[in-house]
Amino acid sequence: MLVGLKEILAEGKKKNIAVGAFNTPTLECLLAVLRAAEDLDVPVIIAHFQGHDAYTPIDKMGKIMIELAKLAKVNVCVHLDHGEDVEYLKKAIDLGFTSVMIDKSHLPYEENVAITADFVKYAHAKGVDVEAELGMLPNRETGGAVEGNPNDLYTDPNLVNDYIDRTGVDALAIAFGTAHGIYKVKPVLCMDIVSQVAAKTDVPLVMHGGSGISHEEYREVIKRGITKINYYTYMSYAGYKAIKEYTDKKDADFVHELTKIAEDAMYEKAYETMKVFAGK
Repeated sequence: MLVGLKEILAEGKKKNIAVGAFNTPTLECLLAVLRAAEDLDVPVIIAHFQGHDAYTPIDKMGKIMIELAKLAKVNVCVHLDHGEDVEYLKKAIDLGFTSVMIDKSHLPYEENVAITADFVKYAHAKGVDVEAELGMLPNRETGGAVEGNPNDLYTDPNLVNDYIDRTGVDALAIAFGTAHGIYKVKPVLCMDIVSQVAAKTDVPLVMHGGSGISHEEYREVIKRGITKINYYTYMSYAGYKAIKEYTDKKDADFVHELTKIAEDAMYEKAYETMKVFAGK
């Protein structure tokens, strides 16, 4: 069933679990994630990232995501991930997304607050929940390697109440040592930041850069207050790896052979990950 971000995170909090948010840029990703969520009977967030538009534009993939979410046996939130372009965010809302993330974390603090607050008013008037980010994550190219002092990227717990009060966001992504993409160096997570932020607010907290983290670290961040975890890279890589291993051994006659192999491999990774998030 299609639901909003606040509703699905409240469900996760009630069940004492973290809700997984999975980018689903292809039908195979989408089917794998929804199948895993239904098999485990857990709520799930399916997300579209603007950078994937070159493969599946939002006006096509977004409609498929929404329709399959409505048909799902579990609660599903359809979310826009890392929206930096306000017009693109509005496009997602118009398509029927129930949640969007506005990411102005790269801007100076006051600019981040002003733009985010203005957009939250717009989204809430449309009945759509909003996530935002305070602090920054290293990007896909760095794979977690940070030049300079990593503390400069971390969320400042002392700014959290001011940021939430002035923006009105429904969920807050915080930076505490994770990164986007495949890790080139082992991430060192500053767990104390999670605890400090969680002590200051009841607004749901989000962990980005969730792929590549150990099961023990997942359990610890959930224990400390993380209620939404974004996950995609390592699931996608599992699909690629399965296809490569298959084609290294034999030729495939049809593309649907390969897409099904990828879907099944991504299902296994999504299932394993959601199981950890749910404490099962």
